[in-house]
Amino acid sequence: MTDTTAASAPAGSAEGSDRGNDLDELKRFVVAHAVSQDLPAGHYAPLLDRITADQGDAPGSWAYEWIRAGDELDAAGQPLAAAQYYLLGRFPFVDGPGRARALERSVDAFDRWRKAGDTGIEPETVDVGGTPVRIWTAGLSTGTPRPLLVVTGGIVSTKEQWGPLLPQLTSLGLAAAVAELPGVGENPLRYERDSSRLFTAILDALDGRADVSRTYLLALSFSGHLALRAALADPRIRGIVGNGTPVHDFFTDAAWQRHVPRITRDTLAHLAGVPADAVYERIRDWALQDDELRALAVPFATVSARRDEIVPPGDTDRLRRHVADLRLLEHDDVHGAPGHLAETKVWSLLAVQRMRPDADPTTTAGLAAAVEAARAAGAKR
Repeated sequence: MTDTTAASAPAGSAEGSDRGNDLDELKRFVVAHAVSQDLPAGHYAPLLDRITADQGDAPGSWAYEWIRAGDELDAAGQPLAAAQYYLLGRFPFVDGPGRARALERSVDAFDRWRKAGDTGIEPETVDVGGTPVRIWTAGLSTGTPRPLLVVTGGIVSTKEQWGPLLPQLTSLGLAAAVAELPGVGENPLRYERDSSRLFTAILDALDGRADVSRTYLLALSFSGHLALRAALADPRIRGIVGNGTPVHDFFTDAAWQRHVPRITRDTLAHLAGVPADAVYERIRDWALQDDELRALAVPFATVSARRDEIVPPGDTDRLRRHVADLRLLEHDDVHGAPGHLAETKVWSLLAVQRMRPDADPTTTAGLAAAVEAARAAGAKR
């Protein structure tokens, strides 16, 4: 089993954790993550119906029921599917033995899956200011270093959620790495204003096995904010693709913050190591200023949802006004655009390809056609 001691200990003492999550809210938000992993609704919907308690590790509890479903899939010889169920068992963050057990099993099942098949996925440990941080990689080579794509999820998704993308990314002629935000999954770091240093540390660690002078970041949700800050300081980053990126108003607008879902507030507090009622004060100076956005010298492609319940519309407006090379895809959807998953997935890869001077034109054309096909299919629903 993978050692998850650091990840199992809460990063902070967020107020609200002691009384657990709002179970109805938790169930609503986890569906978007289940959809993003292509889990069948006919399987996870009855599972959610069986859950009657957020905390604990007994039958009917959040962790127990997701782990039980994962165990059934694992016993049937489906470790990757099992890993996806286990990681939802630790959603939104580890706050006790049940969710710690779910995280441990998700990492172990993913590890067994990637070893059993011809995935090309390998673990790597990155030194971030003296703290070891584990990531997944693929396509590294000292003989022929490829351009690098670093993938990061948001404040609730682990590297095992996005790790299955790695073989597809290498097929695009890229070296690739998947990492977690500080405090998420196995990442033992505290989520702080300068957490963008994670990206620089990854580039430093992979230098020589990837062409890190041509690095692109596929940074979803809150990690997109860190990616923008990293690109301002590290010229090796040549482009960023995001989805639901908080920029400024999320961090500063107290009126908006009063309506942000509790699960988001509590998770941020946990990762930042502060009580929930103090988290917005802690992150207030994390906002990117207009002059910083104007200074961004690389393209930024991002997905925006018009009904986003987490990121305020003012942040998208600010990007429009100040980012010189903004490539925006808007959906009539909620945070992360789960209702437009197929189109968004392919559009994000296409956005990376269009930023690359070395991209294969045939591959780019194929992705463009796939975006149009996904868009047409979505319009028929």
